[in-house]
Amino acid sequence: MYAQPVTNTKEVKWQKVLYERQPFPDNYVDRRFLEELRKNIHARKYQYRAVVFESSVVIQQLCSVCVFVVIWWYMDEGLLAPHWLLGAGLASSLIGYVLFDLIDGGEGRKKSGQTRWADLKSSLVFITFTYGFSPVLKTLTESVSTDTIYAMSVFMLLGHLIFFDYGANAAIVSSTLSLNMAIFASVCLASRLPRSLHAFIMVTFAIQIFALWPMLQKKLKACTPRSYVGVTLLFAFSALGGLLSISAVGAILFALLLMSISCLCPFYLIRLQLFKENIHGPWDEAEIKEDLSRFLS
Repeated sequence: MYAQPVTNTKEVKWQKVLYERQPFPDNYVDRRFLEELRKNIHARKYQYRAVVFESSVVIQQLCSVCVFVVIWWYMDEGLLAPHWLLGAGLASSLIGYVLFDLIDGGEGRKKSGQTRWADLKSSLVFITFTYGFSPVLKTLTESVSTDTIYAMSVFMLLGHLIFFDYGANAAIVSSTLSLNMAIFASVCLASRLPRSLHAFIMVTFAIQIFALWPMLQKKLKACTPRSYVGVTLLFAFSALGGLLSISAVGAILFALLLMSISCLCPFYLIRLQLFKENIHGPWDEAEIKEDLSRFLS
């Protein structure tokens, strides 16, 4: 756009208003039009270490899926007794519960009005119902082919990773949908295990790693960042070690994926910020900054 000549208006100064009649055409542009041009006024400056730290949430969830699949493979091959997994899961849940309570200081329980006895009763009810319905879970997908079960499980776990709440304020985020997809995948995989006990323990383990574990990680990240980094590294090495016992190629590819997400992606994010060109000026839409809540009540 450019300044258009206007005849007989030299003594009249153009004003950027709509409620006053002026001797200028509607598409007239003042010579000072581009003087208000601003670039990247809302651009955020990222620090590499901060971005790497935030990427640990993605690393945690990828490792959770990896550990879940590795544990399922061990149970399917008969290399892991279900009683050992149940005992380890209950012990880990108890330690995590105590650790969460110590970090939180009981504030979450005070806000929700929950007591330790109520938490214990909820856990017992869940374990009882899951164990009672484990024969149904075992035979739920008998009429479905194994290839279809594996394909559905892959898509459900991918959906779990896509919709998981990584801390971003986006429309695609849905913690409920993400958890439901992970539980559905666990039910599908558990139905291919040898016995009903295996299915019960596998679904219980899925609840622990997909529902309870992220809650503890979020609390560690908010309150003790250094401990959170240490736990993330330990969890990543554990996932890589378990995958290495199954497939060396898979472990190498998974390690490259983790390195790419935690190191390369933050580097390219910061580098691409140099090429960001968001322009702002008088052509932007008007924004109402006044509080209009009093008109809505």
